[in-house]
Amino acid sequence: MNKNNIESKQVIIIGAGISGLTAGIYARRAGFNVTILESHNIPGGLSTSWSRKSYLFEGGMHWLTGSSERMPLNRIWKEIGALKKNNPVFYKDPFYTFVGNGKTVNLYRDVKKLEQEFLSFAPEDSSAIKMLCKDIRLFKSIHMVIADIPGLKTANPAHPKLSEFISMLPAMLRYPALKNQSYTDYVARFKNKDLRALLMSIIGERYNAAAFVYTLASFASGDCGYPEGGSLQMARNMADTFEGLGGKIQYQTKVEQVVIESGKVKGVKAGDNFIPADSVIVTQDLRSAVDKLFNPPLKESWINKMKKEVITEQNMFICLGLKADLKNLPRAFVFPLKEPFEAGGLKVNELRINNYALYQNYAPEGCTALTCLLLGNSYEYWKNAKKDGSYKQKKQDLLERFISALSEFLPDVKSKIEVTDVATPVTYERYCHSHEGSWMSVWKAGGAMFVYPAKSKSVNGLYFAGQRMMMPGGLPIAAATGRIAVQYLCRDNGVIFV
Repeated sequence: MNKNNIESKQVIIIGAGISGLTAGIYARRAGFNVTILESHNIPGGLSTSWSRKSYLFEGGMHWLTGSSERMPLNRIWKEIGALKKNNPVFYKDPFYTFVGNGKTVNLYRDVKKLEQEFLSFAPEDSSAIKMLCKDIRLFKSIHMVIADIPGLKTANPAHPKLSEFISMLPAMLRYPALKNQSYTDYVARFKNKDLRALLMSIIGERYNAAAFVYTLASFASGDCGYPEGGSLQMARNMADTFEGLGGKIQYQTKVEQVVIESGKVKGVKAGDNFIPADSVIVTQDLRSAVDKLFNPPLKESWINKMKKEVITEQNMFICLGLKADLKNLPRAFVFPLKEPFEAGGLKVNELRINNYALYQNYAPEGCTALTCLLLGNSYEYWKNAKKDGSYKQKKQDLLERFISALSEFLPDVKSKIEVTDVATPVTYERYCHSHEGSWMSVWKAGGAMFVYPAKSKSVNGLYFAGQRMMMPGGLPIAAATGRIAVQYLCRDNGVIFV
């Protein structure tokens, strides 16, 4: 197909999150006429930050998988302009610090240093510590493999070498045992309650042990840095790259329906407008999209399978802007509570705090932005509160309990507060249209690693991408599936993928 014919092909992408921006950039590079329709007024989707009075709260990214140039995924981040000179990557170390009961223990990236720290802190856990460090060393070789789809014509092929797979074999021998064991059971082997509290703060407690070990191994491998400016700067970089290639983003445009006739995409409906298209790439949360964007519903076997398989990871997100300089505290710390408290139907035993005092432009001079994630299945609690009219009061109650708990560690915190904000799963559902307000899928013990089709089996010109496409989701899956969807688009249209 010649260039003029490609330019005449209208591609609509639903959503300007990381996946939609990725798809848009690759589609434009291939020559398609691309428009992204975004319901919000900024890019980024679930990968977002927001300002409250001069304080910036990072609400979408705490580390970036593939930030290291040694990782294959880094190629995608560079190709789509997510990482540029304006957002150099910082690698915090220690990654987390437990502070409480008059004790401190650090979660270091370096495995040898981590092992020495843990053994010194909890010699009674020598056996469990050595097993953990052995598992981390094994899983340091595990990473996302970047490859092209079969039959694709591409200007820059991605062909993994055999050695890449061979290096991961030792970890794969250990993988079945860890996949079938829960995260909580794995950590329960540690006798020291403070060490357990630190280790249980890494990911959501409903995951399996493989997800936990892989996360620690990613830190240990030198990956998982934090780009300056966080998720918002990264999304802006991608939006600038897309628009610089001639792509168009229409903000505050909510797509109501993908229009299909005789098994072929015809366009989309947004409000009262019909927007024609030759192809549509749906990057809105797939679990939500299949229920809301198609009338009649799509009839494909994988959809019912997805509805049974997906368990959503949710969070309550609490933000404080403090008129206090907390540069003396760790960048991320965990402390146990003397008195646990209830939050969204969940029991909170320790708080995991992200401290942005050492980051530029997150707060006025001499002030600090703090955030806290409370992970777990709280969607129904907040959804019911919205229905019965108690939502606002319950958010206020949560904030007050959190501030009271934080006062155990920072006694004068109440007098220093200038700004507060609380987001619930209902917040994320409203702004991002994500299913149950979630941003990942729970990979539970014994759970399968699902992958859903990037191309519709029943509708020509319909493609899918986004964090819900593969277990467990997150930023790397969003970017990788955006790339894959456009590879199918290029192959179907006889276009070279660039």
